[in-house]
Amino acid sequence: MEVLEKVKNQIRDFVEVCHYPKALDLLEKLATGKMLRSKLILKIAKESDESIKLCAVVEMIHAASLLHDDVIDEADTRRGKPSINALYDNKTSIMFGDILYSRAFTELSQMDKKVAYHVSNAVTELSIGEMMDVDLTESFNSSYDKYLTMIYKKTASLIEASARSAAIIAGLDSEKYASYGKNLGLAFQMVDDILDITQSSQTLGKPAMLDFKEGKVTIPYLYLYERVEDKEYLKSLYKKELNQKELDYLKEKLNSTNALSDAIKEAKNIGLEAINSIKYEKNSEDLINIMKAMIERDF
Repeated sequence: MEVLEKVKNQIRDFVEVCHYPKALDLLEKLATGKMLRSKLILKIAKESDESIKLCAVVEMIHAASLLHDDVIDEADTRRGKPSINALYDNKTSIMFGDILYSRAFTELSQMDKKVAYHVSNAVTELSIGEMMDVDLTESFNSSYDKYLTMIYKKTASLIEASARSAAIIAGLDSEKYASYGKNLGLAFQMVDDILDITQSSQTLGKPAMLDFKEGKVTIPYLYLYERVEDKEYLKSLYKKELNQKELDYLKEKLNSTNALSDAIKEAKNIGLEAINSIKYEKNSEDLINIMKAMIERDF
């Protein structure tokens, strides 16, 4: 059996313990993504009962955060499928997220104490990151530090904890792998933010250049704000339904100020930091390939 299928079966077993058929029905309707965190754990710790359980716990936590995220964002699709809040309602999505969180924590409490600490601590970070993300959309954020702190907490903290925990299980240098995971997570989110600008609506599966309209001042816009002469005009486009002329203006300025190309460089530099953390480790080749696949995309 393919190892990611084993992870999915483990998640099902963990939910089955609830003896609540609706929870299993909801689990079936969850759209599964690329399972990046599981792939990372398995590359570092290799396949074992312990690593499969860790993967299941981390995937359940990630899924729970997305269930809550979809309610916050009022999203009706997730990975091209209808979201749980669209299929049922917000209450169901929140409660099912809580079931996944609490089941994950119950299983985590039976694992290595250090692993339990780092993963559960990352969930606090992730929750603060979600709240910061919402707060930062209230007004135009021009602070790179606030953006970086938010993406670290919201996205990178759980990837960092996954890599660190896998290294703990495997008896490897957990600090090196934590550094790799943190920078992988930061680069991953930055690349995501850049693709919102560079990819077509068809490729993204959602409208292109949606972030700025939704109040997200991501790394390319932060660089643009620093460099553009008419800062007030740029701010006037924030959270606005843009017409073609305004979209063209943004795209032209993102290119002519090098805001976009420098944002891509920044993401790649962070990716290189991740690679440098583990380049002398015995399984570094696989991890270098994960990072390269992410940062060498067509922007």
